[in-house]
Order: sequence, then C-alpha cells, then structure tokens
Amino acid sequence: MDSANVPIVNLDSLMPQDIALKAEAVGVAKANLGYRRLLVLGILAGAFIGMGAIFATTVATGSSALPYGVARLLIGLVFSLGLILVIVGGAELFTGNNLIVMAWASGRVPTRLLLRNWLWVYVGNFIGSVGTAALVFLSGQYKFGGAAVGTTALNIAAGKVRLDFVEALVLGILCNALVCLAVWLTMGGRTTTDKILAILFPISAFVAAGFEHSIANMYFIPVGILIKDFAPPKFWTTAGLDALNYADLTWGAFFMNNLLPVTIGNIIGGAVLVGVVYWAVYLRKRPK
Repeated sequence: MDSANVPIVNLDSLMPQDIALKAEAVGVAKANLGYRRLLVLGILAGAFIGMGAIFATTVATGSSALPYGVARLLIGLVFSLGLILVIVGGAELFTGNNLIVMAWASGRVPTRLLLRNWLWVYVGNFIGSVGTAALVFLSGQYKFGGAAVGTTALNIAAGKVRLDFVEALVLGILCNALVCLAVWLTMGGRTTTDKILAILFPISAFVAAGFEHSIANMYFIPVGILIKDFAPPKFWTTAGLDALNYADLTWGAFFMNNLLPVTIGNIIGGAVLVGVVYWAVYLRKRPK
C-alpha cells in the first residue's frame, strides 16, 4: 500500500474547548438513553465501583504499618479500578453523569430528561453496589486474613456514618469535583491508556484525602452493616471485636448521616463546580 494513501490518525488529546463540546454531545446522548438501558448500565457501574471498593478494603487491611499518606495513596490507586471499569467497560455512573448539566445549561437537554437520567442511574448504582456488598458478604471474604478484612470493612463503614452532616456534605463536594474532573480528562483522551492515566490521579487523590463518594458508600456502608448484623460469633471472637461497638452502624444512619448529605455534596461538586463552570467558560453564548 502506498504510504501516501494511509490515513493519518491524530492521537493528540483534545483541547479543553473541544472536550467541552464533546461533553455536551455525550450529555445529550446519555439523556436520551431508554430507562431500561440506564438501569442496567447503572447496575453495572454500581458493581464496578463496588469492585474497586473491595480492592481498596483488602489493600487497606494491614496498611497501618505504612506511613499514613503512603497507605492512603496505595488505597486510592487500587480504588481507581472502579472508574476505569466504568469508563473503559461502558457503564452509567451517577456522579460522572452530573456533567450532563453542561448539555442542560446549553438548552440541549430538558430538565425532565436530566432528572430522569440521574434517577434511573442512581437507582441502578444502588442496586449494583448493595448487590455486590451482599455477594461479598455471602462469599465470606470478610473472614480472610484472620477476620482482618472484615475488621477493616467495619471500621470504614462506622467512620462514614459517624460524620457530621456538614462534614459529609463538604467531603462530598470535594470528592465529586475530582471525580468529574477525571471524567472530563478521559473525554480528552484518544486511547484506552490515555483514559486510564487520566483516571488514576484524580481518583487516588480523593480517596487519599478521605473525601466521600455516594456510590462507593453504597458498597462500603452496607457491607459493614451486613457484617455487623449477620457475621457468626466465630468472626467476632477471631477479630477480637464486640458488635456493640458498632451499634450505630444501621441502615437509618447510612441513609440519613451519610448517603443524603454526600449525594447532595456530590451534585454540587460535580454539576456546579465542574459542569457549570466549564459550561460558562467554553459553551455559554456571549453577546456579540
């Protein structure tokens, strides 16, 4: 084949203004997906984030021997598996879909379709994450490491439901600003490698810093509740723990103390601080 006739493939990443146009077009496409597809892809995303959470919980077990920052960085890097699976594998994640607000602000997506997408995807994410937590509990994986994995899961869950409402809200804002920046960066990548590298640092940063992600918490807290409520006596004996120390780890605390404020914070951080700001910079029509 004559080399002069071979098409040139541009592998350069997109510039920010082009990412904004792509984000707008992606938002339109996502908003017009049927609810069945949104639900199924939402379930997949919840399961994918759950897989990242399983990886992070396992790696966090015994990491106290490392300096705090190093341990948190390692946990964050492995948790990135979740968003890598969502972006590369193809799924619908509520927190990332906060960027649909860019197409909404441009008038290309009506409010009804924006909220419909968020609702079905959020429900799907919940089913996928909690379902993954149930499967992990039934597998007995929490008993591994002499019950150390389960101890880590319990402590993570308990720490999350004990947050103050305002703290959880602000931690949610900071978290989804980074998550949506990760999604924004992946839209500029041309290759799978580009997308994976774009995900690693923003996601590991939010985990290392201790920010709160609503969909990840749909795994972290339910798995802790399941362990607290249904683990056999042998687990508590092996772990050297007392279930009474986790009495505040309940479904009510999960919803009211964590999921509600964190979800509100995630919307503010992703839709407003990233989506609306980038829309205003690159897409807002200015008077001539």
